[in-house]
Amino acid sequence: MLMRIGRAMRRDWQLYALLFPAVVLIFIFCYLPMYGVQIAFRDFKAAFGIAGSRWVGLKNFADFFNSYYAPRLLLNTFLLNAFGLLCSFPIPIVMAILLNSLEWRRFKRFTQTAIYAPHFISPVVMIGMLYLFLSPNSGLVNKLLGLLGRNEIYFMSEVSWFRTLFIGSDIWQHAGWNTIIYIAALTAIDPELYEAATMDGAGKVQKIRYIDAPHLAPIIVILLILNCGAMLSSNTDKAWLMQTPGNIPASDIIGVYVYRMGMRQGQFSYVAAINLLINAINFVMIITVNGIAKRTGVTGLF
Repeated sequence: MLMRIGRAMRRDWQLYALLFPAVVLIFIFCYLPMYGVQIAFRDFKAAFGIAGSRWVGLKNFADFFNSYYAPRLLLNTFLLNAFGLLCSFPIPIVMAILLNSLEWRRFKRFTQTAIYAPHFISPVVMIGMLYLFLSPNSGLVNKLLGLLGRNEIYFMSEVSWFRTLFIGSDIWQHAGWNTIIYIAALTAIDPELYEAATMDGAGKVQKIRYIDAPHLAPIIVILLILNCGAMLSSNTDKAWLMQTPGNIPASDIIGVYVYRMGMRQGQFSYVAAINLLINAINFVMIITVNGIAKRTGVTGLF
């Protein structure tokens, strides 16, 4: 094997030379920092460093599972991501298919630009817009509700509205941007397939079903696997900005809790253990979903 590798490197040394800087960067920024994972198993004190801090084994993990907040944090994070995946994942696919079906190119370009633009709005500005539009006193939405004879709704303070607003604003902001990869796949389809389908009398629905859908299926499966591997991850910035005393039972997710315990209380070993646990669970989930996809005969991630 070493001889084959040596021959390959001598034959294609230019390609390996181009690859070398990327390998070095990945090693420095992705693999060397793994040394700090042991913080999760120590009682980390900055004065003593990582190696000098006392080893406590699984104590930090046990403290998290024994804490009062653990069930609520895990459930809130999972539900937020599960509902988000269920509601937001199909929308970019539908939008990409509809955009690909448009024949008026100017309108198509304008639509693409319009739906891409919200992606570049920062979370702070986005949440500011939500507070502005949904204010119980001066918000546009509550003004309209008042004209309809309805009482004002404290959207940002009610538990029942947190997930709806979080997921809905996320769809508005990122659904258009997420269509890019699907549109790229659709534009790579041979135009002769559409011409042949037209000659055979196929309509737009038949073209979508028998041409677009089969070409999109592998990409859809791969992205679905990747999204399932992030079911316990969270958009901490957005959740933190949307959190109010009234919606804490729904907005208290793992990312916000880690920020609160790590940055405010300095419990670095504790939050490192939580992050390591969440990454391990996400890894198991992505392996499981990928295995299910391959067993059903669908393209897997690896």
